[in-house]
Amino acid sequence: GLVPLVLTDMGLWNPREHYWGEDNDPLGDWAEPIVTYGPRREFKMEQVLPGADPNDPFDDPITQATDLKNAGELAEASRILMELCQADLRCLDAHAHLGTLVFDHRPQDAIRHYQVGLGIGELSLGGDFIGLLPWGHIDNRPFLRCMHGYGLCLWRLGCFDQAGRVFHRMLWLNPWDNQGVRFLIDAVKAGTAWHDRENE
Repeated sequence: GLVPLVLTDMGLWNPREHYWGEDNDPLGDWAEPIVTYGPRREFKMEQVLPGADPNDPFDDPITQATDLKNAGELAEASRILMELCQADLRCLDAHAHLGTLVFDHRPQDAIRHYQVGLGIGELSLGGDFIGLLPWGHIDNRPFLRCMHGYGLCLWRLGCFDQAGRVFHRMLWLNPWDNQGVRFLIDAVKAGTAWHDRENE
């Protein structure tokens, strides 16, 4: 089986010390259970990236694939990302970027890539994980990207309840919400279709 990704304890986080907005701003419904729960541990998830050069952090296969995608070379970008998955299936960023390659036109294919990365990350967390995975710890980003893409695909495919659960879980793991899912929750809860959201 797969060897779980290592989680490194990064210390205690206290929601009472977190910036939730101005003092007179109401706390969002999504934030109340996070504050009520109280302090939790922050973790950093191991990031696996075969072929990365530790001496040159800006020259790695993910960066190369992204540059190719931006240049319209989708097949070549996909080839590099698939090779990463073959080298080590635990390369979550490869799954996230494979999903992104096809997200715009084939969400039913994109969701499978995101789901694999999400599943590997969840396997590493275990079923009783209550800690945080802050975006500020860069190695957490591939997992959070997979989760975000998965939630967006669920929404696009009309699976509103599931998408809402994914977005709430993201906020529980990363209350800083660097990906902006708190702004999507109401539309998903209301059952707003993806294309209607784009036209608002």
